Amino acid sequence: MNKSIQYEGKNIAYSKSGSGKAIVLLHGFLESKAIWEGFVEILQKDFTVLAIDLPGHGKSEVVAETHTMQLMAQVVKSILDTENIFQAIIVGHSMGGYVALEFAASYPTFVQGLVLFHSHAKADSDETKEIRRRTIAVVQQNKGSFIKHFIPDLFDQKHLEKYSLEIKLLQDMADCMLPEAIIAAISGMRERHSQLQFLLVTKTPLLFIIGKQDSRMPYSQIIEQAVIPAHSEILLLDDVGHMGYIEAPDITLKAVKYFAIKCFEPVI
Repeated sequence: MNKSIQYEGKNIAYSKSGSGKAIVLLHGFLESKAIWEGFVEILQKDFTVLAIDLPGHGKSEVVAETHTMQLMAQVVKSILDTENIFQAIIVGHSMGGYVALEFAASYPTFVQGLVLFHSHAKADSDETKEIRRRTIAVVQQNKGSFIKHFIPDLFDQKHLEKYSLEIKLLQDMADCMLPEAIIAAISGMRERHSQLQFLLVTKTPLLFIIGKQDSRMPYSQIIEQAVIPAHSEILLLDDVGHMGYIEAPDITLKAVKYFAIKCFEPVI
């Protein structure tokens, strides 16, 4: 069921499906809740599934000039409060993983488990911050050209032809976004702070889904973070770039499902 709430006077869209324990699905930069349709179809058989359009994405409106991770985590919290959900597995793809980490650090009692889907806990380096600054300038000049070149780079480059239809759909999805929405998200990622300390102290189980061919987030760097938490699981995938939900949908869906089942098992 498609639903919405008002946050700071702006419309935030989400869907709710199924029943039982809750799983929250957060998309990445330039995406929308539509990326999770295949996951929702299966997960709703066993769980309540919330898929959220983060601010400026999908059918959710731009809320601020900068969509910080804190702001987006507060949006997620507002939806959970509306739905009277007090514990959930939070799944975040890429930027959605940054939001998931911020949510878990801010509202730890709400999080039964955390899935970082091609995501990580470090803040941007000075070099990356400068790249984001230049990217904002590119978006201001030619949003369409930026999207056209950005999306294909997210996939394993050996298989671009295989995923040509999916790439086109993602480009069309991103092209529907306002330039100010794209800039608000880039600015928010640029300003985010490190969550490495959270990884060090949390008792929340984490699942890291990692692609060996991910040019955006080298797998060796994410594995270094994955060994930090008290309870950490790793799914390392060959022939997968940054888009495992497309490049390896069956295995990543099963990994999320069974991780959630384990996290919700009662402690004896």
